[in-house]
Amino acid sequence: MALDWRSKGFWLPHGTWKAEQIAAERPSIFDGGFTWPLMVVRHAAVEANIATMAAYCRRHGFDFAPHAKTTMAPGLIEAQLRAGAWGMTVATANQALVLRRLGVERVLIANQVLDPTALRWLAAETAAGWEVYFQVDSGAGVRAAAAAGHARVLVELGHPGGRTGVRTLDQLEKVARAAVAASGVELVGVTGYEGQLADRSGVDAFLDQLVAGVDRLSEAALLPERPLVSAGGSAWFDRVADRLGGLSPRARLVLRSGASVTHDDGFYRERTPFARIPGEGPLAAALEIWAQVLSAPEPGLALAGMGKRDAPFDEGLPVPLGIRRANGATRSADGLRVTRLNDHHTYLEVADGCEVGPGDLVRFGISHPCTAFDKWRDIPVVDEERRVVDVLHTYF
Repeated sequence: MALDWRSKGFWLPHGTWKAEQIAAERPSIFDGGFTWPLMVVRHAAVEANIATMAAYCRRHGFDFAPHAKTTMAPGLIEAQLRAGAWGMTVATANQALVLRRLGVERVLIANQVLDPTALRWLAAETAAGWEVYFQVDSGAGVRAAAAAGHARVLVELGHPGGRTGVRTLDQLEKVARAAVAASGVELVGVTGYEGQLADRSGVDAFLDQLVAGVDRLSEAALLPERPLVSAGGSAWFDRVADRLGGLSPRARLVLRSGASVTHDDGFYRERTPFARIPGEGPLAAALEIWAQVLSAPEPGLALAGMGKRDAPFDEGLPVPLGIRRANGATRSADGLRVTRLNDHHTYLEVADGCEVGPGDLVRFGISHPCTAFDKWRDIPVVDEERRVVDVLHTYF
């Protein structure tokens, strides 16, 4: 893979820079070959997170199919599969196409698929031996799958106010019966998503209903002998392990938590199950964005050259973590707080006693990795001295 002027953050006005060359030279991000803002991935944190989630799933009897839509980065997908992931999850047929071309052997589409073009392709790839699954929650979804043929599906249970998925067990059974009766459709299991629920009681009640749905469909002889049962965002996977664990070994349990691979310094730092489970975890924030202070136009205010096109802001603003002076000296970012973002500017509230000025670099943690990766095509992977050891390419 060759990097050139199209790679944001890499300063390449002329010529190209091969990722293999970068890995061999191990340049520092401060040596002049990079410019600001720059998002990097901390290698040690990613490796630790992958190992932590693999071990957690083994201990609790779950297979792991982490959600690839978080990163869509082949390097991270490959690392998770090497660590023992059962497969990978995606959100769309287009993402499934990417993973098929990357050679991922088993993919779960955690969504409805009704597009005839995509369904015909999925049917052909299934007939050719690819192991791919998707969800249905309606008679229309079953009919669309049957029209394409060669479909492996899971019937999805949802909850009021949530996303897709039937709302009652009667509806779950109705869709399951339609899938079993449809020519060319194979019903393999049941799935759900608890991540939008606000509290433990709501999550537990939903997951208990999911278990009841599996039992009901099994008693009606609508499921295979060992059905696939899947759930799990990155905020409540401990409750998934607790409430669905009783289905093992009579069901294959698949956890889908995707944000765990990089974690964050905001949304998931506050909600990770490992903050609630003594002796489990932890996960480490692996993403950071370095941005330069462009102006300090008035007391208490500084502007950094990073904006909505560089950093996620949908689940919380970036978090200042450190300051690096032009001479390489570093200090904490205590006293700095992000108040808002424009397209290419970050507004920093500067407390009394905190010194930051034009030319300084600020290291930011981010909140919500799923909307961080889609802003960067090529991302340096760095060691703890911020030397580049690899480059991730993303497919967004």
